[in-house]
Amino acid sequence: MTISQARKFALSELKFSPSPILDADVILKWILKCDQTFILFHSETELSELQKNIFCSSIEKRKTGLPVAYITGIKEFFGSDFEVDKNVLIPKPDTELLVENAVNFIEEKFHASSDCKILSVCDMCSGSGCVGISILKFIEEKKIIPKSLLPKIIFADISKKTLDIAKKNSLRLLSEFAFEKTVFVQSNLFENLGQSRNGLFDVIVSNPPYIPYSQTVELLKDGRSEPSLALCGDIDLNGNLTNFDDGLEIIRNLIFQSVDFLNPGGILILETGEYNAFQTKKIMEDSEFKDVKIYKDLEGQFRNVSGILA
Repeated sequence: MTISQARKFALSELKFSPSPILDADVILKWILKCDQTFILFHSETELSELQKNIFCSSIEKRKTGLPVAYITGIKEFFGSDFEVDKNVLIPKPDTELLVENAVNFIEEKFHASSDCKILSVCDMCSGSGCVGISILKFIEEKKIIPKSLLPKIIFADISKKTLDIAKKNSLRLLSEFAFEKTVFVQSNLFENLGQSRNGLFDVIVSNPPYIPYSQTVELLKDGRSEPSLALCGDIDLNGNLTNFDDGLEIIRNLIFQSVDFLNPGGILILETGEYNAFQTKKIMEDSEFKDVKIYKDLEGQFRNVSGILA
């Protein structure tokens, strides 16, 4: 089987997929350890028997609805390849907006301040760690602020298995200096982060579960195998399903608790669905936050909500 034949095979087998050739190319690049240029300009290269078997097996898995990222164990996000498995939500391009907004705030804070304070950031519901890691990596590599002022980041997630993946990604993707700025805490929201009315963080950034239960059930019917814990936003602090079906229960609790953990003038930045962004904005405005803003993603959907603690 040549690369060209492999791509044609995928095209015929993955009729349900909106992007069968893209799926095939990602799998081929993973198997052959090559880039897209090689795929395009070496189409008659023969796959070994082992490579052919892995490719065909991967296509069979994809036919069940399993995302390519769970097949290869890798997903690109903000210019870096993150390791993923079924314990974590697959990073999505829309979530890069969280990184951009957090970096912009940190840069503005640095230029507006004269005390050279090292900021403290919390990546709440951190999943694979893609948001917090990308913030640190981008700030250091692009020299957004002096290296000596690189923020400290706490990665918090309710799942230990998820935190293990975030830590593994941090070790692999961050410089030694940046990795020393990271802490990983298993916590149900802020439960294990202490008790403080004075605030612990200057920035809280989060891509929390925000999908209504009814939509979560429908989404998972396609075989994507993403953890429902990372999708459904209708779960209360005791792990019970609420009756609201608006995807906002976790967001409500996160906002309420953030008031105790943000420093005055600190920012909370949340990813939401386009269907509950304005409700999220209202909850923030009713919870001691000012300058509450909604941001659109590249597709024009309402995706982020931010607010400054008064």
